[in-house]
Amino acid sequence: MIWKKRGREGQLIPLSCLLFLALLFFGGLLLGQVFAGRVPDSTGDELGRYLTDYVRLGGEAERTGGTALSAAVIYLRYPLLAFLLGFTSLGVLLLPCVTVAYGFFLSFSVCCFTAAFGADGVLLALAVFGLRCAVTMPCYFLLAIPSWKTSTVLASLSFGRGRRTAPVTYGRGCWLRFGCVMATLLAGMCVDLFLSPWFLRLILERILF
Repeated sequence: MIWKKRGREGQLIPLSCLLFLALLFFGGLLLGQVFAGRVPDSTGDELGRYLTDYVRLGGEAERTGGTALSAAVIYLRYPLLAFLLGFTSLGVLLLPCVTVAYGFFLSFSVCCFTAAFGADGVLLALAVFGLRCAVTMPCYFLLAIPSWKTSTVLASLSFGRGRRTAPVTYGRGCWLRFGCVMATLLAGMCVDLFLSPWFLRLILERILF
């Protein structure tokens, strides 16, 4: 583990945190591709029938409270979990696992689309996941990096090495960063709710009919 010394205070170098978590995310992407290749061909047929019915029924789901709640869970789950894990020493182990899971499920979902529709599946995946990934991925790493740093310090304190590390503080910058990320995620979620159904239906009509 790489440390940056400032007197008796040790802090993880942010770049090393970013590289470490990015490698774990990339590993999750590779795992998702491997497991997606083992999905039965019938799954692709079922996905195709579902999307065909989606277009024939109008292609635009009603924007109910349940739809908004589902979108909120999709947008907030990984960034919010990354932030909360920064308040516990368990984050030093759980944050890498969450990062791998994030990459895995994203890659697995995209590969299912491409397996079912070939090259057109890339457009479908872009319609479904494009905006979401463009918003949630930077937000996740923006919260995960400082959270992993603080959880590492907390873990050091838990194992009796607190004399070599500075006390953990959650200052104004931490909460300001969290507030900006949440505002960005909510804005992206609102845009997604209004634009993605239209974009998806447009692509499906081109592919299926």
